[in-house]
Amino acid sequence: MNSTDATNFKIRKATPTDLPLIVQLIHELAVYEKMEDEAVADENLLNEWIFDKKTAEVVIGELAGTPVGFALFFQNFSTFVGKAGLYLEDLYVRPEYRGRGFGKALLIHLSQIAKSRNLGRFEWVCLDWNQPSIDFYLSIGATPMKDWTIYRLAGEKLDKLAGLK
Repeated sequence: MNSTDATNFKIRKATPTDLPLIVQLIHELAVYEKMEDEAVADENLLNEWIFDKKTAEVVIGELAGTPVGFALFFQNFSTFVGKAGLYLEDLYVRPEYRGRGFGKALLIHLSQIAKSRNLGRFEWVCLDWNQPSIDFYLSIGATPMKDWTIYRLAGEKLDKLAGLK
């Protein structure tokens, strides 16, 4: 990040007035990840889960007041470590701002949150095809968990297992 960007880049905690922006950034991320059909969150849902129930947090990165990206994260728990951890659900920097250090600044900010809360881990997932992100994560020292596969139940399959269908 050049000195002008560093001086003018700020990371702040999102507030409910940011909900339209958060929805927009999530949509942009979904387009980038080729998953637009799966992005169904709206302002009401995000307000309920982020601001009312406080199950997740959002920070927004701004360059001279212009939103350039965001991170959505929450605490999980490791039975092996015996502590909560920070789980990064989404990190997104708008294409025109990539390669300038804003994503790294957001990750540094989140790592500082993890350390200040005495959390044991900082984890996230990355799509297998997203080589630019994979290269970036490796460059900051992140370790890919090659022996693990993520499983997911959602929609009708979740309803069926829960005995609702």
